[in-house]
Amino acid sequence: MRVADLTTPALLVDAGALEANLAAMATALPGPRLRPHVKAHKTTALAARQAAHGHHGFTCATVREVEGMAAAGLGDDLLLANEVLDARRLGAVVAAGARVTVAIDSPETLRAAVDGGVREVLIDVNIGLPRCGIAPDRAGALADDARAAGLSVRGVMGYEGHLQLLTDAAERARLTTECTDRLLAAHADVGGDVISGGGTGTHAYNTACTEIQAGSYALMDTAYTAAGLEFRQALTVLSTVISTTAPAGGMPGWAVADAGLKAFGMDHGNPAVPGADVWFCSDEHLTFAAATPPRTGDRVRVVPAHIDPTVALHERMYVIDGSADGGSRGSGAGDGIEDREVLDTWTVDLRGW
Repeated sequence: MRVADLTTPALLVDAGALEANLAAMATALPGPRLRPHVKAHKTTALAARQAAHGHHGFTCATVREVEGMAAAGLGDDLLLANEVLDARRLGAVVAAGARVTVAIDSPETLRAAVDGGVREVLIDVNIGLPRCGIAPDRAGALADDARAAGLSVRGVMGYEGHLQLLTDAAERARLTTECTDRLLAAHADVGGDVISGGGTGTHAYNTACTEIQAGSYALMDTAYTAAGLEFRQALTVLSTVISTTAPAGGMPGWAVADAGLKAFGMDHGNPAVPGADVWFCSDEHLTFAAATPPRTGDRVRVVPAHIDPTVALHERMYVIDGSADGGSRGSGAGDGIEDREVLDTWTVDLRGW
């Protein structure tokens, strides 16, 4: 099968760019120093590639991801880095032989772990992002309560998600250190072997953490590229130009492709078409103006602004052979994408809840 045979919109993964990203992160954070976050790709086939690079512990965001990873034989060490109030499905995964750790930040989530049959927990600490997590000075008391309830407290986790996309690298590094210091203070009270945190944008600065929960590095998006990271754009959304309008009456010309709001995560803004200006997205349409106007029927590769929710909108991704530019920035129309070979098809099998 070739790219020309695909129905659009379709997720394309440049095999060369993906492998370069996996190898680069494995060099930066070898083995257990990286706990890849599967929420970024929701695909066990891609997780297996990460495992082949020496990473055998994984981070999950949903119970469904934990179940799917275990069913795929990737359940050696799964962390659900999220609070749940019903852990019975997690307990069933543990009973089937997988190792599952769940984050807790309250007496209620502690009780859910006990009642659900999960035996290992991390204390989730608020280190600056106003989301989940207990205050650092209360983490030790929650850990004591968890041990008293019969749980094994492996350590702490914290996420400086508000810093991941800062474009000033020096500022990102400075603020990450401040957040990590809060996590270390909590760990001094909690104990355990694990200090888990970080993400793609701060992976180089969390040197005090025993493991980093990076995920977006594998596929990338325009938001992380704008932050100046070293990873290459590996995923694009293949779209077909379905309408064109020529310049007239002082109005510029434009083109419309068949991938819109239902094909892209939009919380970080519009996706990008290299060499073009994206005007807006509607339900099934992407309207853009290009310096070299495309023709109706041209295929266009569109770069998402936020990889995680974009992938979750699609049922499968297609791994294609490397492009002439190495897939570093994606491509627009006229790059010969239609002739590229589809090397593999991966089901996005961790979607849903």
